[in-house]
Amino acid sequence: MRLYTILQLGVLLSIALVIFYLYSIRLIITTDNLEDDFEELEEDEVTTERIYFKQTDIVVAVVACGDRLFETLNMLKSALMFSKEKLNFVIVAEERLIDSFNEKLGEWNAFMNNAFTFKVLSLTFPSDNPLEWKKLFKPCAAQRLFLPNLLENVDSILYMDTDTLFLTPVEAVWGHFHRFNSSQMAALAPEHEDPNVGWYNRFAKHPYYGKLGVNSGVMLMNLTRMRAFQWKEYVVPIYKKYKHKITWGDQDIINIIFHYHPDKLYIYSCRFNYRPDHCMYTSVCKPAETEGVAVIHGSRGFFHSEKQPIFQAVYKSFEEFQLGGDIYRDFYQPLEVYLESAQNNNCGNIKDVFLKNIRNYMDLEFNAK
Repeated sequence: MRLYTILQLGVLLSIALVIFYLYSIRLIITTDNLEDDFEELEEDEVTTERIYFKQTDIVVAVVACGDRLFETLNMLKSALMFSKEKLNFVIVAEERLIDSFNEKLGEWNAFMNNAFTFKVLSLTFPSDNPLEWKKLFKPCAAQRLFLPNLLENVDSILYMDTDTLFLTPVEAVWGHFHRFNSSQMAALAPEHEDPNVGWYNRFAKHPYYGKLGVNSGVMLMNLTRMRAFQWKEYVVPIYKKYKHKITWGDQDIINIIFHYHPDKLYIYSCRFNYRPDHCMYTSVCKPAETEGVAVIHGSRGFFHSEKQPIFQAVYKSFEEFQLGGDIYRDFYQPLEVYLESAQNNNCGNIKDVFLKNIRNYMDLEFNAK
């Protein structure tokens, strides 16, 4: 009887040890997972919680990957050249570019006596398929779709593609925020002006905004309203539904969203997103003819191509200009020379549209003196 009792106690003790061992393993695994989740949360907090701007601050955001370092710096330089207001830059970049951005922008800021602020953040895509999002259309372009969540403490931004340049103060674009009605949460320019050469109306296999679609290269984004709209909750399902039908990646997703919610979008004219399509066949952007190009967009590699030398000439002029130099002598005069030599094409025939706003800016400068 005593032996039987001892055996029972032994069995019970063994079972208790096994249960304790299994529970310990489960606890360790659970704790590790919680630590991973906490690390991910902390990483997100590092990239978002520390970014605060006043509601009135002008914030220019850009996403850069691959070989877009110098193109992005050229765009940021153009913003600094003409703006009167203090600018705030947010650059979201892949890891290998972050040190280069910090170094160059830090150098500029020291030289300009802290005339602007900047933050360089790491890419952050949805965790279920980050590589797929990263490779959608142009490298990392889809990051823009998730900026409302990444910049959760920022009210509004002007998002710029890397292949854009300001020919007017940033304030001229930013001012359109004040023209939004109570429901509009973003501003874009039309993809085309002429339906005969429009892409969306002729080739798209998915819904798009309006009659000709919109181009997403220069985008005012009221992030507060986009978060209230639950923007991200539209992006992922739309991508899953149309992923095999979209050609232009994030731009197509934006078009689909605003097709179903046109009241949420403000449209500004083509002069705020002027592309080769506006002049390569004939001049179709009439507002640019009268008011000048405000933002030039060298889409499809035209800043680095001889197909339309005007775009290459404008890019080269910004690239060669050193911040702190004389804008008339070191930028405007060389630009005029480059444009003169690039006139033997349709875009070159209307070269003054690229100079009009720069001339206006310099007149203001001369008057101030």
